[in-house]
Amino acid sequence: MRFVDLRSDTKTLPTSEMREAIFNAELGDDCAGEDQTVNNLEELAAKVLGKEAAVLVSSGTQGNLTALLSHCDRGDEVLLGRQSHIFRAEAMGASVLGGIALMPLNDDEGYISLEEIEQSIRVNDSRYPNTKLLALENTHNGSGGTPLSKAYLDDCSDIAHLKGISVHIDGARLFNASVALNIKPSELVNSIDTVTFCLSKGLAAPVGSLLVGDKDFINKARRWRKMLGSAMRQSGIIAAAGIVSINMMIERLKEDHLNAKKLANGLNNIPGISIEVEKFQTNMVFCSVDNGKGEWLTETLSDKGILVGHVGNSVLRLVTHNDISSDDIDYTIKSIQQILLDK
Repeated sequence: MRFVDLRSDTKTLPTSEMREAIFNAELGDDCAGEDQTVNNLEELAAKVLGKEAAVLVSSGTQGNLTALLSHCDRGDEVLLGRQSHIFRAEAMGASVLGGIALMPLNDDEGYISLEEIEQSIRVNDSRYPNTKLLALENTHNGSGGTPLSKAYLDDCSDIAHLKGISVHIDGARLFNASVALNIKPSELVNSIDTVTFCLSKGLAAPVGSLLVGDKDFINKARRWRKMLGSAMRQSGIIAAAGIVSINMMIERLKEDHLNAKKLANGLNNIPGISIEVEKFQTNMVFCSVDNGKGEWLTETLSDKGILVGHVGNSVLRLVTHNDISSDDIDYTIKSIQQILLDK
């Protein structure tokens, strides 16, 4: 049976170049700064994003948690979107482990209004927690992979910095945003204080994320990484694949975006499917199945070897990535069309 996994770009498998790099990696004790492959990855990540330093962490969730703990003290506040991954899908780690208040703002279309950001910042008022950080997400998962523009990020940074607070980006799919906007990653985030990005989504490495920022911040983050139990030893076996990711996998994200657009256009022509084609600019596609039959269609597709995300009674999420070809998209479209025609 043909197998097409569109549930997430986390389903990617490492490429042959990554497997070779892992096998040949120069290793050492990363806790002592002696794993040269990790050192090389961290230097590369900082350079690509135009920052001073970087630290390797085990996951995007851990990278974001490390960032928030490094930015904030207990009782401080973070402004973020109510649809953001940090707020919805990271087990409230910042609140549970760090005593940090999370203030959710409206970001239904990916963007928090500048006016709401400015009005929500609270500093030096004994009745409220001190706002210390604005956390944004780029691309914005909850709104269908929306890439946040440089102009918007710069405006957010201007507002935050004027009020004396920092800006962090959960950039799990930052390079998808960079490619979609046709702008260098370093230019996109040059006004941002700290950024995380994931190696194991669109960049197809098996594991790992990077947190980048200035040297003082990253030194502080390393201490939090240790406390969170992720100071690793010969972690060059992770870093080796990450170096291949950054050097070889960013430009090819265009293929994922083209496949996602092809998928959206194909679904748009199928009776029984509702979709806003123009909304999807990167590698995510969301659609609704008429009559609340999302779960039924998900299960029926699975019988054909096609796996999709079911995120609501009628809503499906389909994500393109390195292991999905244009032929896979054709197969998926034809399969959905035939299933709905035969029902």
